[in-house]
Amino acid sequence: MNVVVIGAGISGLVAARELARHDVDVRLVDKGRSVGGRLATRRIGDARFDHGAQFFTVRTPAFQRCVDDWIERGLVHVWNHGFDGDDGHPRYVGSAGMNSLAKDLARDLEVETSTMAFTVRGGSGVERWDVVIDDASVRTGDAVILACPIPQSIALLVDSGVELGGPMALTAYDRTIGLLATLDGPPSIGVSGGVQDGDDVFSFVGDNAAKGVSAEPAVTFHANPAWSEEHWDDDDLADRLRAAAEPWLGDASIIEAQVKKWRFATPREVWPDPCWSTADDSIVLAGDVFAGPKVEGAHNSGLAAAHALLR
Repeated sequence: MNVVVIGAGISGLVAARELARHDVDVRLVDKGRSVGGRLATRRIGDARFDHGAQFFTVRTPAFQRCVDDWIERGLVHVWNHGFDGDDGHPRYVGSAGMNSLAKDLARDLEVETSTMAFTVRGGSGVERWDVVIDDASVRTGDAVILACPIPQSIALLVDSGVELGGPMALTAYDRTIGLLATLDGPPSIGVSGGVQDGDDVFSFVGDNAAKGVSAEPAVTFHANPAWSEEHWDDDDLADRLRAAAEPWLGDASIIEAQVKKWRFATPREVWPDPCWSTADDSIVLAGDVFAGPKVEGAHNSGLAAAHALLR
């Protein structure tokens, strides 16, 4: 079997690893400059930020096996056991940033980054499907896994003859605007180093130094969906975010700040099945919209997508 995976976030990477483990010829393409999707880490000077997913928990055996391997190899550590008190569930983080976990999943895989899939259509050769890239080059496969947000998958499948009608076609996502701020001192975020739904603007405030990711004071601010939707196109967005961040800085001041936007940050509805596939399993959709809008859900959806092709 020859499989093309569109999207090298955690779902696509996990699907590709599982297929490769079963000796399937698999290739990933991703429009980003690096693998990971929302497992995203960025540097500003000597500071390091997780600016997508901030942490993850473990509830299922499948993901626990993956995390146990990361723990054994020293790739993750526990940040805390809750932001408002100990709820018994460790919050894990990538010790070198969340993106380091994506890079670990991508090891030994054939991944093409900065490669934007334009459309999926019936194959012109031996394989069933052609994945056409925006430069008109083609990647062929017996099957295709689309591990990207549903609106992007629908657009990619326009020429395929595969229809995602009904409620799935109406799948909507919340947006998130992030502010990454380096400081001249520690912020005032509390003992846990993170705050969820802290005020009217931010759904999450995270101290990357407290979580063991950055050697320098570095705070990630995520605006909540309502605020992000309202201010998405504001010309003075950076100034608005800096002003909203002030209460969380304590005696520190912002040295440098960058804005990051996530258009498809969180699905508003989650489908109960871990993935979706055509009747012949040659087109499979995966992602956190199927198994839950968290790192664990994305992992388990990718695993399910691979098994849909292997069965």
